[in-house]
Amino acid sequence: MYPLALFAVGGMMLFTCVTDLVFLFVALEVFSLPLYLLVAIARRRRYLSHEAALKYFILGAFSSAIYLFGVALIYGATTVTDVNMIATAIVNISDADPLLLAGAVMIVVGLMFKIGAVPFHSWVPDAYQGAPTAVTAFMGAATKAAATAALVRVMFVAFAPLEWELSWLIWAVAIASMVYGTVVALVQTDVKRMLAYSGVAHAGFILVAFAGLEGEALAALPFYLLAYGLATIGAFAVVSQVRERAEDGGVGAEAVRLGQWAGLGKRSPLLAGSMALFLLSFAGIPLTAGFIGKFEAFSAAVAGGAWPLVLIAVLASAVAAFFYVRLIVLMFFTDAPEGSEETIAIEDSALTRVVIYVTAAAVLVLGILPSGVLNVFADASVLLVGVGG
Repeated sequence: MYPLALFAVGGMMLFTCVTDLVFLFVALEVFSLPLYLLVAIARRRRYLSHEAALKYFILGAFSSAIYLFGVALIYGATTVTDVNMIATAIVNISDADPLLLAGAVMIVVGLMFKIGAVPFHSWVPDAYQGAPTAVTAFMGAATKAAATAALVRVMFVAFAPLEWELSWLIWAVAIASMVYGTVVALVQTDVKRMLAYSGVAHAGFILVAFAGLEGEALAALPFYLLAYGLATIGAFAVVSQVRERAEDGGVGAEAVRLGQWAGLGKRSPLLAGSMALFLLSFAGIPLTAGFIGKFEAFSAAVAGGAWPLVLIAVLASAVAAFFYVRLIVLMFFTDAPEGSEETIAIEDSALTRVVIYVTAAAVLVLGILPSGVLNVFADASVLLVGVGG
């Protein structure tokens, strides 16, 4: 597992810093292929894990093929693959070349697959549900961050002259992701699957910041991804601690059905309290990092004139708060069914508890004192879009 995770991290680091579309594809494969294997290595519920890995592999193959086809079209229209040179070539093309526009759309769509946006999210919830919980946390936090960083460079540098032509795609996918992810998450009874569809909705919130391609988004997006990543890692770490009790009395697989979380606040107050904090951050409640992240992302969109998109995002956030609060009510204000306590075991892994408490503290601190981190990201954004030109 560890070499595969290191390969994936290395590929993601390349994915965020390369400035050539062909090299970007190489980095895409370097971090995608280990992820397919990581999804399949669950020790329990192996058939579900193998099915999830196969689905994720097919989804990744489609996204890679679409992205590479787009790169070929862009090369055919501009004769270059460097992001800075592409921007220069687009400016020199007088008319809207259909070859250029088709290539740009396909490249953006290929990256949206990795973000998990609708309608390119297919089977992402299955991969989240079937993968080992630690791998799910890694995928949810790191993959979305790497793909967004690559999309920032592509949109703000290579395709900046095509802002008007690509705005319809950003708006349509953002609205579809927010609405679909929120509505489907409302009816989920599996905690991991609920968090997966929550991630689909958050992909829409991320895309809101791209509306108008304003400079404020360059600092807002890294902060949003940091806040979302911390809450995602912490939430799935909590999920890994709530387990079913096996027939022999030992600890079994994770207890992921919502009903199994009833009364968790009485059995493990710190664990349930941390989970509640992560859920409130997902919902964008004040004094959490998620609130600051959404505020900055929505402010960037408003600066770009996309206030109708922000209005939809605010409404989606309000509706999404229901299924987050539902789990909080279940943990703290609902008694566990009689006899169910013997079927649920609370694991006490010291390392996992450290991860939970550190991420919970970070979510709280970033929600109260975000200015220092925002200033760092504002400076770093200059490098993100300025490498190579």
